[in-house]
Amino acid sequence: MPTPNPFLEQVTALSKGTMVEHLGIEFLEASKERIKAKMPVDHRTVQPFGLLHGGASVSLAETIGSIAGQMQAPKDKMVVGVEINANHLKSAYEGQTVYGVTKPIRIGSNIQVWNIEITNEEDQLICISRLTLAVVDRKQK
Repeated sequence: MPTPNPFLEQVTALSKGTMVEHLGIEFLEASKERIKAKMPVDHRTVQPFGLLHGGASVSLAETIGSIAGQMQAPKDKMVVGVEINANHLKSAYEGQTVYGVTKPIRIGSNIQVWNIEITNEEDQLICISRLTLAVVDRKQK
């Protein structure tokens, strides 16, 4: 039986009813150094030709990068996306699963930069993305 990871459980619970849940993103690993998630290539994530939609890849990248960034932020702060880029290197097809892994490039007190690699089931690189996050004061609701 796997060791419980409270953060992994919390992230999964917070994703209910959001775009993350709608796209079928499932978190597999969560630590301060690495977030890993998977996403199905299905009717929710493909473009009209049955290929993984580039926007779905970017959504996966921003999701895991933002979660990783929030793990690094002080409790009174939150992270917000400033810029994301993505290079789509290989197609993924309906019926497959893609995996995203994020690692920090720079963790600053005001700006964070994250590298996200998305691979297929054969560990071939599908997309590489870089996400820049601003660390801002947490707003009260």
